[in-house]
Amino acid sequence: MSEITIKDIARECGVGISTVSRAINNHADINPETKQMVMQKIKETGYIPNNSARNLKRTDARCIAVLIKGITNPFFSPVIQIVEAQAQKKRYAMVLQHIEAYEDEVEVALELIKEKRLRGIIFLGGAYQHDPEQLEKLKVPFVFSTIGITQDEEKKTYSNVAVDDRAESRKMTDYLLDLGHRKIAIITESMEAQSIGKLRLEGYKDALTARGIEVDERLIFEINEKQEPYSMENGYKMAKELLASGVDFTAVFTIADFLAVGVCRALHEAGLRIPEDVSVAGYDGIPIGEFYTPQLTTIRQPAELMAEKTIKLLFDMIEGKSKYEHMVFPAELVVRESTARPGR
Repeated sequence: MSEITIKDIARECGVGISTVSRAINNHADINPETKQMVMQKIKETGYIPNNSARNLKRTDARCIAVLIKGITNPFFSPVIQIVEAQAQKKRYAMVLQHIEAYEDEVEVALELIKEKRLRGIIFLGGAYQHDPEQLEKLKVPFVFSTIGITQDEEKKTYSNVAVDDRAESRKMTDYLLDLGHRKIAIITESMEAQSIGKLRLEGYKDALTARGIEVDERLIFEINEKQEPYSMENGYKMAKELLASGVDFTAVFTIADFLAVGVCRALHEAGLRIPEDVSVAGYDGIPIGEFYTPQLTTIRQPAELMAEKTIKLLFDMIEGKSKYEHMVFPAELVVRESTARPGR
């Protein structure tokens, strides 16, 4: 049997990891009933809290944290590798913290700061809008990376490194429109969160509106799963729903390549050919898209470059060389085998 983790305790109790942490560390800002429930579950499972956090408090740790939403998405793998390598060159330790889709990453960060002597934080994935008062509580340098850039970026008093997800999504939709597609389905994240999924949906709508094409809400499919929305399984499920809906479509655009792979599987099972019957396009530019059959048309983000700029910016802030910056990088439309003119 695998070792019980704090993530398991949080899932069993239906709370966030930060709540479990507050219960373990006897923080005052936790509901007594919730604390009792968490501690009872810890007792039942035999979970042993990791003492490394408390040990770090007693040392002058040179440590940064990377908080990641969507850890199963391979897009983040090269980013994490580069950040870790650069941290090691600076003789810093790196703590990698997985954030559940339903958790507030800033809240988790505040708990980590309490537990560890962090010098800086990098947020990967997650929401692009946060409560300014919550951000003020983060008393260490931090950078939001690979998280949506918005029009009011110049008003933000913190660092952000990303592509313009809205513009890049419009670029992909324009490409599909240029091929002759007019009935383009999109698979995106739930709009409840202020995430990149929302920005990419807005880019899709921008492209249609600019061409005078009415947005058909029947072609918009939102993933409502709380656990890891950007998965092949969810792409497969959403494509099944699209096929079952009976709505006519000639192309499917997904906001992540992993989703697109799942879509392709569902279309193949339905006896549809890609791209002869349906074109499929993704977003991110992860390696699987190049080696999948058919090779996936996608928007390729410069993950390695963004990672290098992110970690350099964080250390510049830690060392007092920089206050904050907003860096927007262009992405690349990569046309491969999965898209073609409709009815080819």
